Amino acid sequence: MRYRAFGRTGLNVSVVGFGCWPMAGDRYGAIEDDEAVKAIHRALDRGVSCVDTAPAYGAGHSEEVVARALDKRRREVVLVTKCGVKPPPPGQLGPLRDSSRLNILHEIDASLKRLRTDWVDVLLVHWPDAGTPFEETMRGLEDVVTSGRARFVGVSNFTGAMIAECMRTRRVDVSQVGYHMFDRRQEQETFPSCLTNGIGVMGYGSLGHGLLTGAFTAATTFGDPSRDWRGNGVAFGQPIFRGDNFRTNVGVIERLRREVAEPRGVPLSQIALAWVLGHPAISTALVGARTPAEVDANDAGAELDLTESERAKIDAILVGAAGRVREFTPLRPAMEPWGAEIPAGRPA
Repeated sequence: MRYRAFGRTGLNVSVVGFGCWPMAGDRYGAIEDDEAVKAIHRALDRGVSCVDTAPAYGAGHSEEVVARALDKRRREVVLVTKCGVKPPPPGQLGPLRDSSRLNILHEIDASLKRLRTDWVDVLLVHWPDAGTPFEETMRGLEDVVTSGRARFVGVSNFTGAMIAECMRTRRVDVSQVGYHMFDRRQEQETFPSCLTNGIGVMGYGSLGHGLLTGAFTAATTFGDPSRDWRGNGVAFGQPIFRGDNFRTNVGVIERLRREVAEPRGVPLSQIALAWVLGHPAISTALVGARTPAEVDANDAGAELDLTESERAKIDAILVGAAGRVREFTPLRPAMEPWGAEIPAGRPA
């Protein structure tokens, strides 16, 4: 395992982090808690030192699974959780965004109880909240740090302009954003300012939310969106899983496997992970896993470096991807399109 500086926090993190959204048990299909704990243990044994969770993942269930896994191993990891997203009242669509100081303080206490720890290393605001001034949010995060409940704080799914506004009140230590071969918006949106300001970057969706595992075919379906969010067809503003777009993207994946992964003699997932880690802004690339075997398959990509010719070939193949958009508008719901689709065959 390789390690990188986590921005200017003074911490080092493994280049592969363990993403715990699947542990919710209700968004990527069913998953057994015992298997999830074993997967986390396997990741730690392989040198993974960053574990990312959130109270919004399964209404706190993911945090409870993480607590089981980190029993007696808490000090081995940089533990990250989030705040600012909560269930709606009965009969109202949700989830709700609430990054008020009062809610931040309430949520961190509930998270610490579920995680069975006195502190987290990083607390992130999960999504921007249009109803709360960023100044209030950042002062709430500073209160969490001052009280010792988190060592560092940051934001998730914020635009570059939002991060700049937050920084007027309090330093943003860490930013978490989606980044993978089918979503390169952050290369222009936030990565330049994160590099300039020494902000640690956690990239999620490193395997394209499963696309880049190579496990899907044109006939794959995801069923009820309430059990697997990909059934809705849209991934964080991009309809890459929808209808013809999905079938086109499966073809793109097949080209990547045949023209890049096979000549290198490695699974496509390792190529995808190495591609993410090739960007200098990335501190850690988050990857979810359901079983120890999946951990083994994914983490090997941390040791892989792509050549310039391989990266150029990947870029050329990705021009054929469908369902990408240029807009990054995270105040809108994550599972609806955020802009006009870039036609397949045109560079993003």
